[in-house]
Amino acid sequence: MDGTVLVADDDRTIRTVLTQALTRAGCKVHATSSLTTLMRWVGEGKGDVVISDVMMPDGNGLEMLPKIAEDRPGLPVIVISAQNTIMTAIQAAEAEAYDYLPKPFDLPDLMKRTARALETRPQGRNAVMESDGRPDELPLVGRTAVMQSLYRVVARVMNTDLPVLIWGESGTGKSLIARAIHDFSDRRNLPFITAASTDLQDLEGPARLLARVKGGTLLIEEIGDLPAELQARLVHMMDTPGEYQPRFLATSQSDLNDAMEAGQVRKDLYYRLSGATLTVPALRERVDDIPVLADYFLAKAEAAGGAHRQLSAQAGEIFRNYSWPGNVRQLENAIRRLGLTSRALEISASEVEQVLGAQPDLEPMRAAGNTEKLGTSVERHLRRYFDLHGNMLPPAGLYARILREVEAPLIEIALEATGGNQAKCADLLGINRNTLRKKITDLDIEVTRRRKLM
Repeated sequence: MDGTVLVADDDRTIRTVLTQALTRAGCKVHATSSLTTLMRWVGEGKGDVVISDVMMPDGNGLEMLPKIAEDRPGLPVIVISAQNTIMTAIQAAEAEAYDYLPKPFDLPDLMKRTARALETRPQGRNAVMESDGRPDELPLVGRTAVMQSLYRVVARVMNTDLPVLIWGESGTGKSLIARAIHDFSDRRNLPFITAASTDLQDLEGPARLLARVKGGTLLIEEIGDLPAELQARLVHMMDTPGEYQPRFLATSQSDLNDAMEAGQVRKDLYYRLSGATLTVPALRERVDDIPVLADYFLAKAEAAGGAHRQLSAQAGEIFRNYSWPGNVRQLENAIRRLGLTSRALEISASEVEQVLGAQPDLEPMRAAGNTEKLGTSVERHLRRYFDLHGNMLPPAGLYARILREVEAPLIEIALEATGGNQAKCADLLGINRNTLRKKITDLDIEVTRRRKLM
């Protein structure tokens, strides 16, 4: 890498590690714990890329982005933050930060993004942060990679006119995602209307809905549960929206591709709604977020007049090992009950066992789900890919693209399982070590042992 990087973070360890890593990569580095100093450097014309924390002793890094864009149009800013909520990701996107990474971040990943920023240095970043009295925090919190990826996609689709289909199990927060898309979009001052099946029962129902939404956002929950007649009315409504075109969002607990093949969902409705598809992960798929969510719900209970409680280490471990069939909603209810019934400020393992003991476990569901063969799952996804192209064929080169999609995660997971030992990984995969090295290079797979920074 070649260029000068400005680093602003109040954590001395992070400043030291970034300075050393960037210097070894060939960059010049100026590091500070002060936003005031950072802004002075920017005003003086120093730096080709900025890496800045959000919460600093003398201000908020996100609030500096408009000023940086005004003083130095085209200067890429990479935001890093321990505030791992969808709010932070959306604010970074609104302010047109070049990139956003949650803490703890992956150092090699940050280095790659910095190198990309130095190469591209995009122009025209003149964003203005808006303050309109929106809530400081949403109950969509999580620092896991799968949630941060979801936040980034939400931020990208937020101000488009694409219909969005939000898929996930019950209790994962699909409606919250839909509400966030509206509340942080350009349509936030327009109505947000959730359509019920009764709104579509008669012929005039769609017209009344459109009159209520007035160009805002229309959410259709559990699209797969609607009768065929009402689905047809939705298709007609989307094709003839009238004077004010609303934003259409839809949620579903079931796989609509399977429902479409079974004749339960109209193909024309599915294709109209799936302009962008967001998958909200189940809680068991992001267990590292359980302590974050538990702290959030405990703080929420305390703010409502409860005592300042916390989970014991043993209680937290039980929470992590539970399968959570009701997902985040079930976790919130469990925390609420513990907040009311716990005898001490530290919630014990026995109290958690008592609350969770009466609730359903997911193991039978998991066992049933594991009966599907890998080939069947791959076939289902490939059919969906072809279906999304309608009567047209997908772009040429499909074989190589599919192989790459399968090979990359296979090798990454195998490397992780073998601790990054390429000899063991090659043996596990049953391929030659030189072949493995070539694939790692061709697929751009990161093999450096990951170092997590707080």
